Amino acid sequence: MNIHEYQAKAILRKFGVPVPDGHVCYNGASAREWAKRLGEGPWVVKAQIHAGGRGKGGGVKLARTSEEVRLIARDMLGMTLRTHQTGPEGKVVTRVLVENGCNIDRELYVSLLVDRGTSRVTVMASTEGGMDIEEVAATTPEKIFREAVDPLVGLTPFQSRNLAFCLGLTGKLTGKAVKLLQGLYDTFLACDCSLLEINPLVVTKEGDLLALDAKFGFDDNAMFRHLQIGDMRDFDEEDPNEIEASQHDLSYVSLNGNIGCLVNGAGLAMATMDIIKFSGGEPANFLDVGGGATIERVTEAFKIILSDRNVKGIFVNIFGGIMKCDVIATGVIEAARQVSLNVPLVVRLEGTNVEIGKKMLAESGLNIVAADGMADGAQKIVQAVAA
Repeated sequence: MNIHEYQAKAILRKFGVPVPDGHVCYNGASAREWAKRLGEGPWVVKAQIHAGGRGKGGGVKLARTSEEVRLIARDMLGMTLRTHQTGPEGKVVTRVLVENGCNIDRELYVSLLVDRGTSRVTVMASTEGGMDIEEVAATTPEKIFREAVDPLVGLTPFQSRNLAFCLGLTGKLTGKAVKLLQGLYDTFLACDCSLLEINPLVVTKEGDLLALDAKFGFDDNAMFRHLQIGDMRDFDEEDPNEIEASQHDLSYVSLNGNIGCLVNGAGLAMATMDIIKFSGGEPANFLDVGGGATIERVTEAFKIILSDRNVKGIFVNIFGGIMKCDVIATGVIEAARQVSLNVPLVVRLEGTNVEIGKKMLAESGLNIVAADGMADGAQKIVQAVAA
């Protein structure tokens, strides 16, 4: 789950991380009045969408008068903002953040994430703040510094000071950096984050550190512990199919291809998408019905796939262990009848009750193509879609 920048900064404030004063606004008049309350300008008006690169797309602008704040907010609200992360379709801006400007001296980068290789939270820092970290990693990897945190000890002052020195921070800024990094680490643990990124972390000309922008990613499996964070979810920023899938405990991610995938198990789902690509096709989604899916969940999964107008064919790839093949077959048959299936459907079944499942599909009277294996199924659905 992702949240907006203004929500992220509200969380950081609770943990003592310094952020600019600001307020979210939904119309130009409110933006002007909040600018006045925040004090003397200049102010920054920032579009609130779940995507990076807003500044390049016209979603971050500087205002020197409160009336200018109103005009910028008025024009920004309702616009379709396109960045390298939104894709060509862009996202509609429904709210803006108005906050105090600051005298930036330097821009830095700091993030915390779970390193799957070391099974530890790792703090990353770079002197190249304000840039895409992927670009920095590709072109100047020596400018990225890392500290892996021992979970029994936590982030130590020594590690924080080391990162501060690597970033070129000296004197009083070193102590401020240690306090800020500890605040970020405390936030990361307390909120069950999967990612916490500050880009940029700025050094002001007055000698302060400020988290000028913040991005959070949360572990969805831990959201039951954080009802207040769960309430921050903005459904307008999410794919409707992904929202619908979450209501049925389905793991679904929409993609740009035309071959729908219904699979049990995340690993098998990833392999299915890979083999579709290898066979010359493009997957339209990642969809994992889970190991203990019911007939109803399989039926809903089918409906969600078919609600995507780009889907020209469906590949069902099931290895039945906990999930029995006859349950999948029943769900496929029921869903196909409910939605009046009119696209090619290829089904590969292996595992528990596989013969029963195959027999049910063969006797259903539906136009279902059976596959002998995963590679065979991928080739058949790619050929069917291309025909």
